[in-house]
Amino acid sequence: MGHLDHATFGWLTPVLSYVMACIGAALGLRCTVRALGATGRSRRNWLLTAASAIGTGIWTMHFVAMLGFGVGGTEIRYDVPLTILSLVVAMVVVGAGVFAVGYGRDRGRALVLGGLTTGVGVASMHYLGMAALRLHGSVTYDPVLVGLSVVIAVVAATAALWAALNIKSPAAVAASSLVMGGAVSSMHYTGMIAVGVRVAPSGEVLPGATVMQFIFPLAVGLGSYLFLTSAFVALSPTADEREASASAQRPVENVTP
Repeated sequence: MGHLDHATFGWLTPVLSYVMACIGAALGLRCTVRALGATGRSRRNWLLTAASAIGTGIWTMHFVAMLGFGVGGTEIRYDVPLTILSLVVAMVVVGAGVFAVGYGRDRGRALVLGGLTTGVGVASMHYLGMAALRLHGSVTYDPVLVGLSVVIAVVAATAALWAALNIKSPAAVAASSLVMGGAVSSMHYTGMIAVGVRVAPSGEVLPGATVMQFIFPLAVGLGSYLFLTSAFVALSPTADEREASASAQRPVENVTP
């Protein structure tokens, strides 16, 4: 079996991946809170932004963590189409969960359905991303740990959607995002502990792109998207602020005594 190193750069990649997960969670929660206070096209747009933020945060967390993943005795490359597909899956399934909560009339049923869908989708994104690995050897998984990682993903997704429904204040959202970031990171590393690699040394050139050719630039780009979108959301007025502004601009009626 090849020696697996999950932190070839020390604590840099685990900490950075956790930060990205937290940013995506915080942004997604804030957008969902905005969506629940809006109607029509505005609600849809906020939910789309929430889905893209959470999905991007989860995907970026996974592949930033993978920057620190190494296997002794073989180089690692990534299948580009499968890697991109994992990003699409992350956004689509998170979107399904967020929209279920945003438009569901029965909040309890929507929460369960959305949490299950999103959690399984997050786990699917993780293992689809792992399927994109190209190395000299074969990859195996411990089924018990794989099942545990899926359970963690479902619980984390359900907790995130519950927070979106029940937590409104910025401070509470920030605290929730730290917990959610930890849950997503736990799911990732539980899934990674389940991995075993049997190396088969070979002189053949591996297909796909190296981590610095593809994963790193894409992760940087998506990370920039999260930061810019965070700034946009922070600067956008809330529904209460818009109502207060509109009220202040209404002309005061003259009252004759």
